[in-house]
Amino acid sequence: MSKCDNLFEFFCGVTLLGRVRIKFCGITNLRDALDADCLGVDALGFVFYKPSPRYIAPLVAAQIIEKLSPFVSTVGLFVNATHQEVSEISELTKIDVLQYHGDESPEYCESSSSPWIKALRVGGDVDITGEVLRFRNAKAILFDSYDVEKRGGTGTSFDWSLLPVQVTCPTILAGGLNSKNIGNAIRHVEPSCVDVSGGIESSKGVKDREKMKDFVAEVNKLDI
Repeated sequence: MSKCDNLFEFFCGVTLLGRVRIKFCGITNLRDALDADCLGVDALGFVFYKPSPRYIAPLVAAQIIEKLSPFVSTVGLFVNATHQEVSEISELTKIDVLQYHGDESPEYCESSSSPWIKALRVGGDVDITGEVLRFRNAKAILFDSYDVEKRGGTGTSFDWSLLPVQVTCPTILAGGLNSKNIGNAIRHVEPSCVDVSGGIESSKGVKDREKMKDFVAEVNKLDI
């Protein structure tokens, strides 16, 4: 399978094989990236948002991405970044997909030349159905837990019943996922892809290989 095919399957979600895709986010070092790659994870996320404890310098990310196999997609997470920042980091790192996790408008996102994902926080006074409609041109919508201050990486789950019944594009479920609750999460939400960060860590920004293995195993148990 080429990287192009992998990207296609990542965005299309559950394929003819019926497998839910897996994205590990908050990669900060080569060892964790290679471990995830060996486990067959579909996508790795790199956080280019400096206030995050999982922030990674673009040059370091570029060096890691260069050593990955061609079968894993790379995602760059941005929060209210300028077009210039996104462009410069994308060119340096050669990331495949952009993930917008801030207050970006549909027009801002649609001006991207690369495939893009829009993260939406579920909870508070957010009109999640309306937001899904606003960003209907996204390659995928990522649903995450709402927090007044944090932009993802909260480590807490949200009420999955708040999600819209119908979403026209592939969906990615995030927010407090781990090997213990991922089975129920997939059965309840039926997402195209699941996204985990804190649930596979030993400390902020440092992944735990056993937790990564357990998470992948639990997701793959549900293959149909």
